[in-house]
Amino acid sequence: MAKMRVAQVSRPKGPFEIVEREIPAPRAGSVRVKVQACGVCHSDVLTKEGGMPGIQYPRVPGHEVIGLVDAVGPGVSGWTPGERVGVGWHGGHCGHCDNCRRGDFFACQTATQITGITSDGGYADYMIAPAEALARVPEGLSGVEAAPLMCAGLTTFNALRNSGARAGDLVAILGIGGLGHLGVQFAVKMGFKTVAIARGKDKEPLARQLGAWHYIDSQTQDPAAELTKLGGAKVVLATVTNGEAMSATIGGLGVGGTLMILGAPPSLTVSPYPLISGKRSIRGWYSGTSIDSQDTLSFSVLAGVRSMNEVFPLERVSEAYDRMMSGKARFRVVLTTGQ
Repeated sequence: MAKMRVAQVSRPKGPFEIVEREIPAPRAGSVRVKVQACGVCHSDVLTKEGGMPGIQYPRVPGHEVIGLVDAVGPGVSGWTPGERVGVGWHGGHCGHCDNCRRGDFFACQTATQITGITSDGGYADYMIAPAEALARVPEGLSGVEAAPLMCAGLTTFNALRNSGARAGDLVAILGIGGLGHLGVQFAVKMGFKTVAIARGKDKEPLARQLGAWHYIDSQTQDPAAELTKLGGAKVVLATVTNGEAMSATIGGLGVGGTLMILGAPPSLTVSPYPLISGKRSIRGWYSGTSIDSQDTLSFSVLAGVRSMNEVFPLERVSEAYDRMMSGKARFRVVLTTGQ
């Protein structure tokens, strides 16, 4: 039997192990993907460190996958070998429970599959994915460019387009790191009056390069006061993991404005008064499904949104993961297989 390499974790908090496995055959309703590139996302920590109950080890992480359809399982239609596809966090759902019937697939309590957590992901030469989890990858994006868009790009794009903001509204992006540098680009291309908020004057040139209309240095300026001077934000998209930094922006929301949280801080303390007095709200946003991934990829090609990446071969997975976890990576980390 032909062999493939996978980078697996054998136990919670265990090291990455490059091992050989037999190349699997696709099951009914699934396809085999020959992986070309896979992003290293911070949420891969859930698999690496055992941060979610019920993970069965050994497990192969990775949910920012770009590759080619290599084989099609029984009962699959609409996909043929050789097509370029992406696989994101959402790896399938039962399709029968009330949540699925409402289209709320992430609330499915029956059989939701999470790529790289409940099933093996893209830190490998090949992976198996349900056909419903596939997104078509348009021409104009390389595998390395497309991979981070399957989670980081998808999350920021989908949050912004579901935020209630319209072209011309003031939208602030809090943080311009791995998520935020994409968030700024998407906000600009969607026609929002885009404000970037980050720590330090040194971040301003990057914010301007990404297209931001205005920059706020949260080290020397009060973000809420500065946003208020600009008329109040319709949306603040919080991509950082610092609860205090998030709270500091709430007073800068306009009447009816929304703080949309993408980053997961350990805690968040919020005074109820600015929420009550200005009919402001706080919402969380969580990735998206395969059609959302496809929309993200298509919009990125159309509008010229691109991720800034550091690239490592699969065999250097430990180095790549540590680089991401250290916060030193600018901006996303991507593994390549040479396939």
